[in-house]
Amino acid sequence: MKTIQFREAICEAMSEEMRRDESVYLMGEEVAEYNGAYKASKGMLDEFGAKRVIDTPIAELGFAGIAIGSTMTGNRPIVEYMTFNFSLVGIDQIINNAAKIRQMSGGQFKCPIVFRGPTASAGQLGATHSQAFENWFANTPGLKVVVPSNPYDAKGLLKASIRDDDPVIFMESEQMYGDKGEVPEGEYIIPIGVADIKREGIDVTIVSFGKIIKEAYKAADVLEKEGISCEIIDLRTVRPMDRKAIVESVKKTNRLVVLEEAWPFGNVATEITYLVQSEAFDYLDAPIVKINTADTPAPYSPVLLEEWLPNSEDVIKAVKKVMYK
Repeated sequence: MKTIQFREAICEAMSEEMRRDESVYLMGEEVAEYNGAYKASKGMLDEFGAKRVIDTPIAELGFAGIAIGSTMTGNRPIVEYMTFNFSLVGIDQIINNAAKIRQMSGGQFKCPIVFRGPTASAGQLGATHSQAFENWFANTPGLKVVVPSNPYDAKGLLKASIRDDDPVIFMESEQMYGDKGEVPEGEYIIPIGVADIKREGIDVTIVSFGKIIKEAYKAADVLEKEGISCEIIDLRTVRPMDRKAIVESVKKTNRLVVLEEAWPFGNVATEITYLVQSEAFDYLDAPIVKINTADTPAPYSPVLLEEWLPNSEDVIKAVKKVMYK
């Protein structure tokens, strides 16, 4: 094993897949000459050249369309958005073309493409740069949605995403690019659609994904000292969702808290809540509690932003609520 940063795990995954398959290329704003806005493509232009690491204008709709069209001629593009907030400019291409090519062509065309970049908040970046759209994309048949929370998962899942024959939305975080973690020296792949139990427990299940799961770890450490054992499930993949892992855990712990950095209405946590009440209702000893951001655009003020974002104290309160403590 070696210890590397999240950004390095992303770079390794892309580089290894580009060495393996000449049809894979990277396209996006500042991915080449600048080595990536977050240095996630550092050194790739030097290795692969300007035909496979392509700087684009600030025109998400345009380069998303070019990349999607290129899949129909045998390519496997990786499209980097500087943030998924900017993907909204190109969302017509993602939803109406990438997600539907296979069905609308009667299976004649597949669309092996990865759209990747940061999601959700990253500090004081204002309302239009702090939005989580995992549930938006997960609501679309034809798309897969992956949200890793650490370097190990990021590398293994990105390699799987690049090899997948369907379009994959791969969502990272600006606040995780510097995170360090152990990654195997050799080749490994993490299958899409398989959750991971990051912490075994018996009293309550906490389901989360992405960078916000760190707040669950903090809360679990505090709660353990108070005699409450938390089982933490990292979804890793929002769609397809590992429904079995969630249900089996709830059958063991009989309580569920869902932690998600997204607005409260119609989100991933809502879908998980429906899943558990429909498939494990008789095992529940307390109502499910879901923790989300406040139901407002993200504030710029640091004081308000701290209140807006879920944190470990919110998780502790939620766990104690379902434990009736």
